[in-house]
Amino acid sequence: MELSRWRKAGACVSGAILIALAVAGCSNTPKPESEFGQGGRTSPATPGSARDFAVNVGDIVYFTTDSVDLSPEATATLTNQARWLQQYSQYTITVEGHADERGTREYNIALGAKRAQTVRNFLAQHGINAARIRTVSYGKERPVAVCNDISCWSQNRRAQTVLNSRHEARS
Repeated sequence: MELSRWRKAGACVSGAILIALAVAGCSNTPKPESEFGQGGRTSPATPGSARDFAVNVGDIVYFTTDSVDLSPEATATLTNQARWLQQYSQYTITVEGHADERGTREYNIALGAKRAQTVRNFLAQHGINAARIRTVSYGKERPVAVCNDISCWSQNRRAQTVLNSRHEARS
């Protein structure tokens, strides 16, 4: 009789713990600000900030395989970048060229450089002083997605525009 009462009590405590864990897992408590960066994921970006540039303008353009040609989507993004950079002239930028994992390291470094140069040329033709634009190629060395599939390769064929302060040295 005494053992049975302990088993029932243990089952009740275990059940209470499981319910508490389930309720905690369904909590609507917002994530701390530090988890999502400054301002959190859902807060509006401060105009003129790096977050504003990345979220509201777009800091990445994508390319097709072995290509440096700009798609209509890339052209629209770069047009928005040029407008934003004209408005916020305190920034210099670095355009990072990237390639997918296929091909040799040398080929992909050259392809990434051509992609970065294509973006630089577009922005310069749309009113951004070329002295504000630095380019660098990472080839296939900095993938954002890693797998042996088109879903990853297409994410890695890109040029990313990174904002710098006016004070950073030119190279």
